[in-house]
Amino acid sequence: MPELPEVETVRRGLEPLLVGRTITSVVLRAERLRWPLRPELSIQLVGQPIHAVSRRAKYLLLRCESGTLLLHLGMSGVLRLLPMAIPPQRHDHVDLVLDDGNCLRLNDPRRFGALIWCDGDVVTHPLLVNLGPEPLSTDFDGDYLARRAAGRRGAVKNFLMDQRIVVGVGNIYASEALFRAGIDPARPAGEVGRDAYRKLAVSVRAVLEEALAQGGTTLRDFNDAHGQPGYFAQKLQVYGRKGLPCVVCGTPIRVRRLGGRSSFDCPQCQS
Repeated sequence: MPELPEVETVRRGLEPLLVGRTITSVVLRAERLRWPLRPELSIQLVGQPIHAVSRRAKYLLLRCESGTLLLHLGMSGVLRLLPMAIPPQRHDHVDLVLDDGNCLRLNDPRRFGALIWCDGDVVTHPLLVNLGPEPLSTDFDGDYLARRAAGRRGAVKNFLMDQRIVVGVGNIYASEALFRAGIDPARPAGEVGRDAYRKLAVSVRAVLEEALAQGGTTLRDFNDAHGQPGYFAQKLQVYGRKGLPCVVCGTPIRVRRLGGRSSFDCPQCQS
Protein backbone atom coordinates (compact mmCIF):
# COMPACT_ATOMS: atom_id res chain seq x y z
CA MET A 1 0.00 0.00 0.00
CA PRO A 2 1.33 3.47 -0.82
CA GLU A 3 2.49 5.13 2.39
CA LEU A 4 2.96 8.80 3.23
CA PRO A 5 6.08 9.42 1.10
CA GLU A 6 4.47 7.80 -1.93
CA VAL A 7 1.27 9.84 -1.57
CA GLU A 8 3.21 13.05 -0.95
CA THR A 9 5.34 12.32 -4.03
CA VAL A 10 2.17 11.99 -6.10
CA ARG A 11 0.81 15.22 -4.59
CA ARG A 12 3.95 17.15 -5.46
CA GLY A 13 3.87 15.85 -9.01
CA LEU A 14 0.20 16.68 -9.56
CA GLU A 15 0.05 20.08 -7.87
CA PRO A 16 1.60 22.20 -10.64
CA LEU A 17 -0.37 20.30 -13.27
CA LEU A 18 -3.80 20.63 -11.65
CA VAL A 19 -3.92 23.95 -9.80
CA GLY A 20 -5.74 26.51 -11.93
CA ARG A 21 -7.44 23.89 -14.10
CA THR A 22 -11.22 23.42 -14.13
CA ILE A 23 -13.02 20.07 -14.12
CA THR A 24 -15.32 19.95 -17.16
CA SER A 25 -16.70 16.43 -16.83
CA VAL A 26 -16.38 13.22 -14.83
CA VAL A 27 -16.30 9.70 -16.28
CA LEU A 28 -17.14 6.84 -13.90
CA ARG A 29 -16.47 3.37 -15.31
CA ALA A 30 -17.18 1.43 -12.10
CA GLU A 31 -19.99 1.48 -9.57
CA ARG A 32 -17.68 1.24 -6.59
CA LEU A 33 -14.10 1.13 -5.40
CA ARG A 34 -13.63 0.76 -1.65
CA TRP A 35 -16.98 2.51 -1.31
CA PRO A 36 -19.64 3.26 -3.95
CA LEU A 37 -18.75 5.87 -6.56
CA ARG A 38 -21.75 8.14 -6.25
CA PRO A 39 -23.25 9.30 -9.56
CA GLU A 40 -23.65 12.77 -8.03
CA LEU A 41 -19.89 13.23 -8.44
CA SER A 42 -20.53 13.98 -12.10
CA ILE A 43 -22.69 16.92 -11.05
CA GLN A 44 -20.78 18.10 -7.99
CA LEU A 45 -17.39 18.31 -9.71
CA VAL A 46 -18.31 19.74 -13.11
CA GLY A 47 -17.30 23.38 -13.37
CA GLN A 48 -15.15 23.25 -10.25
CA PRO A 49 -11.80 25.05 -10.49
CA ILE A 50 -8.99 23.33 -8.58
CA HIS A 51 -7.42 25.79 -6.14
CA ALA A 52 -4.97 23.50 -4.32
CA VAL A 53 -3.73 19.91 -4.08
CA SER A 54 -2.93 19.03 -0.48
CA ARG A 55 -2.62 15.90 1.64
CA ARG A 56 -3.87 14.63 4.99
CA ALA A 57 -2.38 11.30 6.03
CA LYS A 58 -2.70 9.09 2.92
CA TYR A 59 -5.57 11.11 1.45
CA LEU A 60 -5.01 13.49 -1.44
CA LEU A 61 -7.24 16.55 -1.17
CA LEU A 62 -8.27 18.38 -4.32
CA ARG A 63 -9.53 21.68 -2.93
CA CYS A 64 -12.09 23.18 -5.28
CA GLU A 65 -14.34 26.26 -5.35
CA SER A 66 -17.19 24.80 -3.27
CA GLY A 67 -15.69 21.74 -1.58
CA THR A 68 -12.91 19.17 -1.47
CA LEU A 69 -12.47 15.86 -3.26
CA LEU A 70 -10.87 13.23 -1.00
CA LEU A 71 -8.89 10.74 -3.02
CA HIS A 72 -7.26 7.59 -1.62
CA LEU A 73 -5.05 5.29 -3.67
CA GLY A 74 -5.86 2.17 -1.66
CA MET A 75 -3.42 -0.70 -2.19
CA SER A 76 -2.71 -0.37 -5.90
CA GLY A 77 -4.16 2.90 -7.14
CA VAL A 78 -2.22 5.03 -9.63
CA LEU A 79 -3.08 8.54 -10.80
CA ARG A 80 -1.92 9.75 -14.20
CA LEU A 81 -2.47 12.98 -16.06
CA LEU A 82 -3.13 11.98 -19.67
CA PRO A 83 -4.67 13.38 -22.85
CA MET A 84 -8.35 12.49 -22.80
CA ALA A 85 -7.97 10.96 -26.28
CA ILE A 86 -5.88 8.06 -24.90
CA PRO A 87 -8.23 5.06 -24.62
CA PRO A 88 -8.83 3.76 -21.06
CA GLN A 89 -7.29 0.48 -19.99
CA ARG A 90 -8.99 -2.36 -18.10
CA HIS A 91 -8.64 -0.92 -14.60
CA ASP A 92 -9.03 2.78 -15.46
CA HIS A 93 -12.10 3.44 -13.34
CA VAL A 94 -12.36 7.24 -13.12
CA ASP A 95 -11.47 10.23 -15.31
CA LEU A 96 -11.61 13.83 -14.11
CA VAL A 97 -11.63 15.67 -17.43
CA LEU A 98 -9.93 19.08 -17.37
CA ASP A 99 -10.36 22.23 -19.42
CA ASP A 100 -7.02 21.75 -21.20
CA GLY A 101 -8.03 18.45 -22.82
CA ASN A 102 -6.22 16.27 -20.31
CA CYS A 103 -7.74 14.06 -17.67
CA LEU A 104 -6.71 12.87 -14.24
CA ARG A 105 -7.17 9.11 -14.59
CA LEU A 106 -7.37 6.67 -11.66
CA ASN A 107 -6.24 3.12 -12.34
CA ASP A 108 -6.98 0.76 -9.43
CA PRO A 109 -6.82 -3.01 -10.11
CA ARG A 110 -7.74 -4.01 -6.56
CA ARG A 111 -10.43 -1.35 -6.14
CA PHE A 112 -9.47 -0.34 -2.61
CA GLY A 113 -9.16 3.33 -3.54
CA ALA A 114 -11.78 6.00 -2.88
CA LEU A 115 -13.22 9.26 -4.26
CA ILE A 116 -15.45 11.17 -1.88
CA TRP A 117 -16.80 14.71 -2.23
CA CYS A 118 -16.96 16.91 0.87
CA ASP A 119 -18.78 20.22 0.62
CA GLY A 120 -18.11 21.21 4.24
CA ASP A 121 -14.99 21.64 6.35
CA VAL A 122 -12.82 18.72 5.21
CA VAL A 123 -10.92 18.71 8.52
CA THR A 124 -14.08 17.49 10.27
CA HIS A 125 -14.88 14.78 7.72
CA PRO A 126 -15.37 11.39 9.47
CA LEU A 127 -12.40 9.90 7.59
CA LEU A 128 -10.04 12.63 8.84
CA VAL A 129 -11.32 13.99 12.12
CA ASN A 130 -9.79 11.32 14.40
CA LEU A 131 -6.40 11.12 12.71
CA GLY A 132 -3.20 11.83 14.63
CA PRO A 133 -0.65 14.50 13.75
CA GLU A 134 1.48 14.49 10.62
CA PRO A 135 4.90 12.95 11.38
CA LEU A 136 6.74 15.81 9.66
CA SER A 137 4.85 18.49 11.59
CA THR A 138 5.86 20.30 14.79
CA ASP A 139 3.01 18.52 16.61
CA PHE A 140 4.92 15.24 16.41
CA ASP A 141 7.89 14.58 18.68
CA GLY A 142 9.19 12.10 21.24
CA ASP A 143 7.42 13.71 24.18
CA TYR A 144 4.10 13.40 22.35
CA LEU A 145 4.76 9.71 21.66
CA ALA A 146 5.70 9.07 25.28
CA ARG A 147 2.47 10.68 26.53
CA ARG A 148 0.29 8.68 24.16
CA ALA A 149 2.14 5.42 24.93
CA ALA A 150 1.75 5.60 28.71
CA GLY A 151 0.19 2.38 30.04
CA ARG A 152 -0.12 0.68 26.65
CA ARG A 153 0.76 -3.01 26.53
CA GLY A 154 0.60 -3.53 22.78
CA ALA A 155 3.73 -3.71 20.64
CA VAL A 156 5.42 -0.38 19.98
CA LYS A 157 5.43 -1.06 16.23
CA ASN A 158 1.64 -1.44 16.18
CA PHE A 159 1.39 1.72 18.30
CA LEU A 160 3.51 3.63 15.79
CA MET A 161 1.36 2.40 12.90
CA ASP A 162 -1.90 3.44 14.59
CA GLN A 163 -3.26 6.32 12.46
CA ARG A 164 -4.92 7.80 15.56
CA ILE A 165 -1.44 8.22 17.08
CA VAL A 166 0.45 9.48 14.03
CA VAL A 167 -0.54 9.29 10.38
CA GLY A 168 1.25 7.78 7.43
CA VAL A 169 3.85 5.59 9.16
CA GLY A 170 3.10 2.23 7.56
CA ASN A 171 4.81 -1.12 7.84
CA ILE A 172 7.94 -0.32 5.83
CA TYR A 173 8.81 2.97 7.48
CA ALA A 174 7.90 1.80 10.98
CA SER A 175 10.34 -1.10 10.61
CA GLU A 176 13.08 1.18 9.35
CA ALA A 177 12.55 3.87 12.01
CA LEU A 178 12.52 1.34 14.88
CA PHE A 179 15.77 -0.13 13.58
CA ARG A 180 17.47 3.26 13.50
CA ALA A 181 16.21 4.00 17.01
CA GLY A 182 17.41 0.60 18.30
CA ILE A 183 13.97 -0.40 19.61
CA ASP A 184 12.57 -3.94 19.54
CA PRO A 185 9.30 -3.63 17.56
CA ALA A 186 7.61 -6.20 19.82
CA ARG A 187 8.37 -4.30 23.02
CA PRO A 188 5.23 -3.01 24.81
CA ALA A 189 4.71 0.63 23.91
CA GLY A 190 4.28 1.61 27.56
CA GLU A 191 7.71 0.20 28.43
CA VAL A 192 9.64 2.33 25.96
CA GLY A 193 11.32 5.24 27.71
CA ARG A 194 10.93 8.92 26.90
CA ASP A 195 14.50 9.22 25.60
CA ALA A 196 13.93 6.25 23.30
CA TYR A 197 10.75 7.86 21.99
CA ARG A 198 12.63 11.07 21.30
CA LYS A 199 15.12 9.08 19.28
CA LEU A 200 12.29 7.25 17.52
CA ALA A 201 10.54 10.49 16.53
CA VAL A 202 13.79 11.76 15.01
CA SER A 203 14.22 8.43 13.17
CA VAL A 204 10.66 8.52 11.82
CA ARG A 205 11.20 12.01 10.46
CA ALA A 206 14.58 11.11 8.94
CA VAL A 207 13.30 7.94 7.24
CA LEU A 208 10.29 9.72 5.76
CA GLU A 209 12.33 12.69 4.55
CA GLU A 210 14.88 10.38 2.91
CA ALA A 211 12.09 8.40 1.25
CA LEU A 212 10.55 11.63 -0.04
CA ALA A 213 13.88 12.66 -1.50
CA GLN A 214 14.02 9.31 -3.33
CA GLY A 215 10.43 9.52 -4.57
CA GLY A 216 9.03 6.83 -2.26
CA THR A 217 9.52 3.07 -2.11
CA THR A 218 8.65 0.79 -5.01
CA LEU A 219 7.98 -2.79 -3.93
CA ARG A 220 5.13 -3.76 -6.23
CA ASP A 221 2.72 -1.25 -7.66
CA PHE A 222 3.79 2.27 -6.77
CA ASN A 223 4.65 4.86 -9.42
CA ASP A 224 4.52 8.61 -9.07
CA ALA A 225 2.31 11.01 -11.03
CA HIS A 226 4.70 10.81 -13.99
CA GLY A 227 4.85 7.01 -14.00
CA GLN A 228 8.26 6.84 -12.35
CA PRO A 229 9.05 4.36 -9.57
CA GLY A 230 10.40 5.32 -6.15
CA TYR A 231 13.94 4.31 -5.26
CA PHE A 232 14.03 4.28 -1.44
CA ALA A 233 13.75 0.46 -1.56
CA GLN A 234 17.44 0.44 -2.42
CA LYS A 235 18.18 2.00 1.00
CA LEU A 236 16.03 -0.26 3.19
CA GLN A 237 18.12 -1.59 6.08
CA VAL A 238 15.77 -4.21 7.56
CA TYR A 239 12.46 -4.39 5.70
CA GLY A 240 12.39 -7.33 3.29
CA ARG A 241 15.90 -8.46 4.28
CA LYS A 242 15.08 -11.65 6.19
CA GLY A 243 18.22 -13.71 6.77
CA LEU A 244 20.57 -11.10 5.31
CA PRO A 245 23.29 -9.62 7.53
CA CYS A 246 22.47 -6.49 9.52
CA VAL A 247 24.19 -3.48 7.98
CA VAL A 248 25.50 -2.52 11.44
CA CYS A 249 26.47 -5.73 13.25
CA GLY A 250 26.14 -8.55 10.71
CA THR A 251 23.50 -10.49 12.64
CA PRO A 252 20.90 -12.08 10.30
CA ILE A 253 17.73 -9.99 10.04
CA ARG A 254 14.70 -11.80 11.43
CA VAL A 255 11.04 -11.54 10.55
CA ARG A 256 8.11 -11.89 12.97
CA ARG A 257 4.36 -11.37 12.76
CA LEU A 258 3.10 -8.33 14.65
CA GLY A 259 -0.46 -7.21 14.28
CA GLY A 260 -0.88 -9.54 11.32
CA ARG A 261 2.01 -7.92 9.41
CA SER A 262 5.56 -9.07 8.73
CA SER A 263 7.98 -7.15 10.93
CA PHE A 264 11.72 -7.08 10.25
CA ASP A 265 14.38 -6.29 12.84
CA CYS A 266 17.90 -7.03 14.01
CA PRO A 267 17.84 -9.15 17.21
CA GLN A 268 21.20 -7.69 18.24
CA CYS A 269 20.79 -3.98 17.50
CA GLN A 270 17.15 -3.89 18.66
CA SER A 271 17.39 -6.01 21.79
